[in-house]
Amino acid sequence: MLLTMPMQGRSGKNGYRAIRKTRDWINIQPLQTGGVLDEAAMTALMEYADGYAICDYCNGCLDTIPNPPVADLTREILPAFLGCHSVRLTTGAREGKFAVFHAMTRPGDTIVVDANRHYSTYVAAERNGLKVVEVPNSGYPEYRIDVRDYIPLIERHRPALLLLTYPDGNYGNLPDARLLGTIARKYDVPLLINGAYAVGRLPVSLAEIGADFIVASAHKSMAASGPLGLLGMHRKWEERLLRKSERYGGKEIEFLGCTARGAGVVTLMASMTRLQERVQAWDRQVAKVQWFCGEMQTLGFTALGESAHRHDLVAFESPRLYEISQTRREKGYFLYKELKKRHIWGIRPGQTRRFKVSTFAAGQEELQVVVDAFRDIIDRFA
Repeated sequence: MLLTMPMQGRSGKNGYRAIRKTRDWINIQPLQTGGVLDEAAMTALMEYADGYAICDYCNGCLDTIPNPPVADLTREILPAFLGCHSVRLTTGAREGKFAVFHAMTRPGDTIVVDANRHYSTYVAAERNGLKVVEVPNSGYPEYRIDVRDYIPLIERHRPALLLLTYPDGNYGNLPDARLLGTIARKYDVPLLINGAYAVGRLPVSLAEIGADFIVASAHKSMAASGPLGLLGMHRKWEERLLRKSERYGGKEIEFLGCTARGAGVVTLMASMTRLQERVQAWDRQVAKVQWFCGEMQTLGFTALGESAHRHDLVAFESPRLYEISQTRREKGYFLYKELKKRHIWGIRPGQTRRFKVSTFAAGQEELQVVVDAFRDIIDRFA
């Protein structure tokens, strides 16, 4: 939630600045919990908040800037972190997907994607004039993707590219990416991993998966301000993805010369040490979400997605809360407002029957507060 407060502008006229009232609340919002900045990243943000700030020492190519050390980030740190050969900064995971689609396909080609894919996957394909074939999920309540279901679609459609969402943003399911990597190599079809909710949260290696490309969302999962994304690739595709302009030799065509070049980049730099450490503690995150799911189920909630859950993002279904909401004046806004009173942030307004949460940023004690809040709401209004 944002509050606008009057402030005196440089011109002497009144302007407005945004204040986040919810910053110190318990945050269970899936879009936000992996992108929370620590003190080091906040310091970097303030130092490089100006839009042009990292361009002072640019010689015409973003990934070679020595100060701040963008070159070290993109040429050494991030390739090692992602287990790939080359990395480029983008303004989001979707821009990375579009660049891969544009470079690897032609209009009219077919790509095969999972049915749990993000909407931006489809939009990026549409913009490239591609045909999209979806691997179905298992349906309610797990919505599981079996990557072996890619095989008949590969044989039938001879696609130019495969895409797997790992995990998806609806249920937090983690399909067998390594098995799909094996399948992709067998059929000699390039594989793109959408790791927007993975990279920066859990260990992910392009080499270990056996995929060709991976995209990430730094502002969703890598403790960076945004918008900021990453595109990692195998060496064999560098010539195609990183081709240069004939007229402007230092400018890479697929990235329009330069992409993200502001505060998001330096906040990612400031967060990399912490990211390298926190992905090694992923087993504790899994234990935490499984405990939370168990507690919520004792209150009558159904955890959707794979069981047992293996990612901090989880969707819940609660017919009981929905029934309560229908008796309240606020209707669908009932749950949102009740949690807001308790300084719990993340449930979208209008959602009671089904909603998503993330346990990533909250500690065990805070999650207990969340469970107790749901229990209190049910007991009070049932």
